[in-house]
Amino acid sequence: MTRQQHASGLSGVQAMERADSLPFHPPALAAVRTAAGIMALLAALLGLVGLTGWIADIDVLKSVLPGVAVSMKANSAVALVALGVSLFLLVRGPVHWWTTAVARAAAALAVVVGVLTLAEHVTGAQLGIDELLFRDDTADVQTSVPGRMAPNTAAAVALAGAAALCASARRVPAWISQAMGLAVGALGLLRLYGAAYAVPELERFGAYTGMALHTAPALILLGAAVFLARPDEGLSGLLMNAGTTGALGRRLIVTAVVVPPLLGWGVLAGEDAGLYGPRLGTALLVWGHVAALTAVIFAALAVGRRVEVAHGRLEWQVRQNQLLRDFMEHTPAAVFIKDLEGRFLAVNTRFEESLQMPRDRVLGRRDLDVMPAGLARHAREADLAMLARGEPVQREERLTLPGGPREFLTTLFPLNDASGASYAVCGVVTDITDRVAAQREVERAQHRFLALLESAPDATLITDGKGTVVMANAQVRRVFGRSPGDLVGTRVADLSPDSARRRQGALLDAYLRRRDPQPAVVDRNLYGLRGDGSAFPVEVSVSSLQAGRETLAVLSVRDITERRRAEAERAERYEQHRQVAYTLQHSLMGEPPTLADLPSAYRYLAAVKDPGVGGDWFDVIPLGGGRTGVIIGDVMGRGLEAAAVMGQLRAASHALAGTGVTPSRLMTSLDVFVGDLPGQLVTCLYLILDQDRCEVAVCSAGHPPVIVLPPGGPPGRLRAPVGVPLGVNDPGGGGLPFEEVTRPVPPGSVLLLYTDGLVEQPGTDIEARIDVLARAAGVALGGARADPALLDRTADRLLSTLITAPADHDDDVTLLLIGVPGPQGVETAAAG
Repeated sequence: MTRQQHASGLSGVQAMERADSLPFHPPALAAVRTAAGIMALLAALLGLVGLTGWIADIDVLKSVLPGVAVSMKANSAVALVALGVSLFLLVRGPVHWWTTAVARAAAALAVVVGVLTLAEHVTGAQLGIDELLFRDDTADVQTSVPGRMAPNTAAAVALAGAAALCASARRVPAWISQAMGLAVGALGLLRLYGAAYAVPELERFGAYTGMALHTAPALILLGAAVFLARPDEGLSGLLMNAGTTGALGRRLIVTAVVVPPLLGWGVLAGEDAGLYGPRLGTALLVWGHVAALTAVIFAALAVGRRVEVAHGRLEWQVRQNQLLRDFMEHTPAAVFIKDLEGRFLAVNTRFEESLQMPRDRVLGRRDLDVMPAGLARHAREADLAMLARGEPVQREERLTLPGGPREFLTTLFPLNDASGASYAVCGVVTDITDRVAAQREVERAQHRFLALLESAPDATLITDGKGTVVMANAQVRRVFGRSPGDLVGTRVADLSPDSARRRQGALLDAYLRRRDPQPAVVDRNLYGLRGDGSAFPVEVSVSSLQAGRETLAVLSVRDITERRRAEAERAERYEQHRQVAYTLQHSLMGEPPTLADLPSAYRYLAAVKDPGVGGDWFDVIPLGGGRTGVIIGDVMGRGLEAAAVMGQLRAASHALAGTGVTPSRLMTSLDVFVGDLPGQLVTCLYLILDQDRCEVAVCSAGHPPVIVLPPGGPPGRLRAPVGVPLGVNDPGGGGLPFEEVTRPVPPGSVLLLYTDGLVEQPGTDIEARIDVLARAAGVALGGARADPALLDRTADRLLSTLITAPADHDDDVTLLLIGVPGPQGVETAAAG
């Protein structure tokens, strides 16, 4: 065996899949799925043959065999084609989302056709689907209902469609669709058995049309395709697995499918020779066992259910008397039952408490015996009036009891016997004193609410849950130019211009759909519409009001035309000031020189607060002899004062660097300069890049570290001591010195300088953010040689990575990228 053959064999073993702990060979599963797809296409082809017969009016295609009266109906042909296409797409798998959608739609069509046809057979109704496609001219020799498919065909089509739908849903267990597929195949086999055994009773049922002969193999093919659509799951998995179970199952299933028909044929041959019993008994020999066994199982279940139901009813009847007594004793209302003469037959505890009389002194007595005379006469008159009407009566009344006057809701109704004659009076008396008091309080609160609504200074609208105005105050006349009565019944959205109506209506609908709407004020891009058709800007305060189960919206509308005019004037003045400040800052900062042998890129973003100016600056100073000075700084604070300090420092640092001073001497001089400025604090970093020696001398005054990105290596920070910010040392001397270090820098590296506005973010660690910046720069450069275009793209990518919300950023950002070409940088750049 070669190495390639060995690897191939090992791969095949490892690729063997398992479902329900059974082994499967992927090639075998693929072959089964292919066979299932071919079966589905053959079934569709048989349906297409029948459909072609109806389209071209060719009788031989409708019934296949000459002289056979039963033909494939048009609906049957359409259903078979749809099922074949559906199963073929399902077996292929979800290549595209639309294939699954088409497969399910085709299966659903078959289900609808089959179920509607079955409904016609069961109910005798005419649903108009039988001759929907073609007029049936074969009905005179088959059935009185033209175009209707056989009931067994309809059942098989409905089952096949349902099975295809189940097979397309992976969440549905596979055995469900497979069991339906077996049932569909069984119906097709039954028709073939009828034809093979010459038993017409198996081809048609009663006066209904029979199943066409070529419909039967189509159903068998469809049933087999459904059963094999998911060959590694469910019942099919028991047959298709590569283990002993599958081998045994396949032999048994072949035996079960082949042997019984052969035995039946042999028995019938003997019967034809006069040796055996009737044909029908032999033909139903195979089918009857399954049907009878299933019927016995469900019959046993039905008997068990009837026993359980009977047991439950007995328990229910035993509890009725106890439940009735418990109801009367625990209901908060006073309940009594009287006979037609007014004698009390039953009362509950609440009734005893109301009369302050024990039950044994009430039962068997009349109203006059247990109540005050006036109350007794009133009660008896109410009972007689109700009996005269013969229907329940409910009323509210104020009664004087021994404990004082109370408000009651009294319900009287007759108790009738089986003949409908009244034999007793039942009363339920509920004390509603507290409810009546609460209702009166609600009415008073409503009057106060209306007074408050009318006294509101703004136009106030109250809407229902659909945004329709149900109440408005008098101020709407001043704001909208319309009377309150005209607005009731109008949708709030209709009180806005056409251009804003859809948006503002959607805003209110979204607010009303919220689970817990909170009060809110909205004044942006909202407009109202006056009665004369003119639009005006509005501010709307919206809140919710719970009225029973309905949530109402309360909208206070204010005309803000004057406010908008004043805001526009202020915005114009602010923009003018901002342009002045922005021009001042750029004039102070200037433009750094562009060096031909030193590729670079820089970005500056102003803060969104104040007038858009700040204290960030940087400068690139040519020093001669292959040396370049680079300085970057950040004046703490914002506004014009920070920009002015920045301009002074930039001019001073540029002049000092031009003298060739070392970084530490420059930083010491700037510290003295800042010390003379009261209340100022500045971070600054100055480095001198020596291209010939490929090294940098650097000094930092509290500034974030320089990031070095060497070619082909990981990014890292330039190791250098960090001194105190400028302005911290005592102006008189004796402060902390500024240390300077010199570090080598590999040729082709990129130096990344920045201010803290790029890496500071509330709630995050600045060291972690610097690491994020270094990694992002390394990814953006990708080890390529630095050129201005690459550095420009890298700068844009770093800003978008580190500043995800530029509109909310509240600090200046300065970013500078410088390439280190090395001693041959000039020649290399020229050659390129």
